[in-house]
Amino acid sequence: MRVGYEILKSLGLRTRGVRVVSCPSCARQGFDVIRTVEALEQRLQHIRTPLSLSVLGCVVNGPGEARETDIGITGGGNSRHMVYLSGVTDHHVQSEAMIDHIVRLVEAKAAEIDAEIEAASTAGAQAAE
Repeated sequence: MRVGYEILKSLGLRTRGVRVVSCPSCARQGFDVIRTVEALEQRLQHIRTPLSLSVLGCVVNGPGEARETDIGITGGGNSRHMVYLSGVTDHHVQSEAMIDHIVRLVEAKAAEIDAEIEAASTAGAQAAE
C-alpha cells in the first residue's frame, strides 16, 4: 500500500504526507544523503499533512531545491548543515543532531498547517451559520 501512495505522490495525484526531494548523492555530499533520507522517511511516516522536504548533500544544488520546499537541509563543511524554512535560509545544524532536528521541524510545520486548516474550517462553518 505504501508503494502505491508513493507512486501517486510522485505523480502529483495524491498529496498525503511528506514529499521528500533528494539528490542521488555524489562526491560533494556533506553527509550520507541516502541513509539520511531512509531514516527521515521511516520517522515521518506518521505525518499525513501534505508538505515538502528537500534533503541535498551539498551547497551546489541544495540551496535551489531548498528554496522550493517547506523545509530543506543542505550539506555543509565541518559537519555543519544549513536548514531552510519556507524556502529561506534559517539556521545551521550539526550532523549528529540533524535527523532528530528535521523530524521536529516537520512535525511542527505539519501541526501549524493542520491548525491553519482547522481555523479556516471553523471560520467557514461560523460564517455559514
